[in-house]
Amino acid sequence: MQEIKTLNKIDPVVNGVLKGYAVSDDAKEPVGILVRSAKLHDMEFPESLLAIARAGAGVNNIPLDRCAAEGICVFNTPGANANAVKELVFAAIMMVNRNLVEAIDWCKGLAGDPDAAAKVEKGKNQFVGPELAGKTMGVIGLGDIGVRVANEAYALGMNVIGFDPFISVDHAWKLSRAVEHADSLDYLIRNSDFITIHVPLNDKTRGYFGEKELAACKPTAVLVNFSRDPIVDIPAVLKALDEGRLARYIVDFPTPGVIGHEHVVAIPHLGASTPEAEENCARMAATELRDYIENGNITHSVNYPDCAMPRSGAMRVAMIHKNVPNIVSGVTTLISSRGANITNMTNRSRGEYACTLLDLDEVLNGTLYQELSSIEGVIRVRLLK
Repeated sequence: MQEIKTLNKIDPVVNGVLKGYAVSDDAKEPVGILVRSAKLHDMEFPESLLAIARAGAGVNNIPLDRCAAEGICVFNTPGANANAVKELVFAAIMMVNRNLVEAIDWCKGLAGDPDAAAKVEKGKNQFVGPELAGKTMGVIGLGDIGVRVANEAYALGMNVIGFDPFISVDHAWKLSRAVEHADSLDYLIRNSDFITIHVPLNDKTRGYFGEKELAACKPTAVLVNFSRDPIVDIPAVLKALDEGRLARYIVDFPTPGVIGHEHVVAIPHLGASTPEAEENCARMAATELRDYIENGNITHSVNYPDCAMPRSGAMRVAMIHKNVPNIVSGVTTLISSRGANITNMTNRSRGEYACTLLDLDEVLNGTLYQELSSIEGVIRVRLLK
């Protein structure tokens, strides 16, 4: 029985999805790994490992380049926790806008006071806060979460500006027509009362929101970061808060620099911390893992191109290789020389890597695996029956 290793507490829904596999945290030769927040950068991967599935969106805890070079496909679960994050974004904004934390703490101080009711009526004015309706929400990044946030903001009566020069067709269809499309980030920032960031962390987005962007903010603006901490230049944000150039900063990734600051609301990474989100992420990760192990199909990979097709024929050849000329032609020539017919085929590339799936009308054994593996540029070959 093939093994799947879990590196964190994963929702038990995976046991149903991965029925027929040995799922445990002590697997010695796993074909797959299910992970949430565990750090894998220093982990030595066994030769048996085919794929890693992250039950969540962020993958900064996984060495993507090393995995790609070793033929290990890495998946994430975009959208599985989108509703949970969206809800917390608005919970945090409303909490800040209506001064709820301060009001609740003040009310706790009246415990045991026989005049509490009278003092409440007299003191409540100090916590007056504005409504969201009529204010402008700027949403940076219109993926699964950003689209939901934008649509929800509009439903609450807010004016909404969205910015995402790389929005997908699928996400564009889901976005409300009432959302104004900004041609520049600067326009969104200058016209927003609330600015919420929903972009992935990578080399291009590290420090994405810095001094230049903060200089364009209204002094009354609230900046919201439920993406990843390094996307925002923290020293620049703290300076802007101290100088009154930014009103509040809400972040789901507390760091020593922001914890305790009077104008920062730091939440302990609760964006996806709902039972529904954890179950959704676990199910999606396990499904991606199983489909790849059994069919070679790649969906939501972060280090290889997505590459999938329905099974046909008697055997499937699943390959990961460098994105260079002549590999695919070399593979098809080799298969044709064996007298087999290719019933279906797909090839996808991204950057320096490519993936190819070929379905054959008969099962080929013998030295086919060795011959395919010896083609220059091929990283991994699997023959699936």
